[in-house]
Amino acid sequence: MNINTTDILIIGGGPAGSTFGNLAAQRGWQVTLFEKDSHPRFHIGESLLPMTMPIVERLGLRKDLEAIGVRKLGADFTTFRAGAYHHTYPFGRALGDSPDHAFQVRRSEFDQMLFEGCQRAGVDAREQMTVTKVERLESGDHRVSVIDADGKESLWKTRFLVDASGRDTFLSGKHNWKHRNPRHASAAVFAHFRNVKRRADEREGDISIYWFEHGWVWMIPLRDDVMSIGAVCDPEYIKSRRGSLDEFLLQTINGMVGIRTRIRDAEQDRPAQATGNYSYLSDRMLGDGFLMVGDSFAFVDPVFSSGVHLAMSSAERGIDVAQSWLEGDRRAYKKACRSYERVTRRGLETFAWFIYRFRTPEMSFLFSNPRNAFRLVEGVVSMLAGDVFTNRAVRRRLILFKGMYAFVSLLMKLGVIDATSGARPRRPTQTGSMVRG
Repeated sequence: MNINTTDILIIGGGPAGSTFGNLAAQRGWQVTLFEKDSHPRFHIGESLLPMTMPIVERLGLRKDLEAIGVRKLGADFTTFRAGAYHHTYPFGRALGDSPDHAFQVRRSEFDQMLFEGCQRAGVDAREQMTVTKVERLESGDHRVSVIDADGKESLWKTRFLVDASGRDTFLSGKHNWKHRNPRHASAAVFAHFRNVKRRADEREGDISIYWFEHGWVWMIPLRDDVMSIGAVCDPEYIKSRRGSLDEFLLQTINGMVGIRTRIRDAEQDRPAQATGNYSYLSDRMLGDGFLMVGDSFAFVDPVFSSGVHLAMSSAERGIDVAQSWLEGDRRAYKKACRSYERVTRRGLETFAWFIYRFRTPEMSFLFSNPRNAFRLVEGVVSMLAGDVFTNRAVRRRLILFKGMYAFVSLLMKLGVIDATSGARPRRPTQTGSMVRG
């Protein structure tokens, strides 16, 4: 059997793989990408972050994104039992130079846009191609076995291998590097609706977050009068349901006054779906001649908006790793690997900290009682915008926010703040003034 050759071979054609392929091709490398499925395909995670926008620009896909997306200027949050009252966090208040907007997208359209952009950049990107085996050769190259939709096998030799296989975690599964993360347990039920009331005027594209007793609900405006609505809950709450998923989702969101008024005339556009949390972390993310990007290395949460940004940003940072290996500069390669791993883990850990605690009354209280002392609000907005990797000013504010979270948690344990409702302190105190706004 003939062996095909390429500089870079990518397993997976989601946001991470398509981003890596596009940017690597721009640098002049011969790139081959294999995606086991076909686009378009449904996927959750429909709210992009502002810090993803510069990456889209560098991919040459800004106009394509504008054509399929709904512009969002921020996010609004409604606390436990707060009715229709909400606090808005505009991205324009972020520290640093992060963009003041992002887009809401159907992931089927967004992922297809990235894949086709990858092809236009010169990548040999193929669908319905399943990688079955990877072997490391004595030369340092990798030999890859691939089967197409007709069952025909082909062999490829690549100088550098990129695992962007997502939750399939091809390399982690092969080497037993993947470990389940027991720190985060959640499940989600979601569907698309029409005729849902949006926020007024320029904020009609903003994402809305509602906390309730068992978790939180998202409302994401999409094109063509479609609203994505989902509830992220404790798994035990979903297990307690009676009836269909559709009935369970409607029962959950109708229990919140702020949502109930917005969905009064709504019509469900697609059946409800459920997903569980399968968060995991791999022992390794890179090595000689290979790199893991996006969910292939770690998976934090199936629905939180950080997933796409983590995937695309890790892919972009990985280009320097691949280039130093291909150029044969082993010293530069080791340096690039250290930098990649340090920055990637830092961003992942920052998002994970918030995600693990997002369903708590403490988080609901802090988001619903903002105060910008020490520019804490601006630091949190920067995190919501995706600026979590290298901005030291943001990192300092997030450390202070973590301290504030611990302080509020203590006040709840002492009964100063009602932990069941996330209510403000029952009496004026100096403590309360630190977090109120």
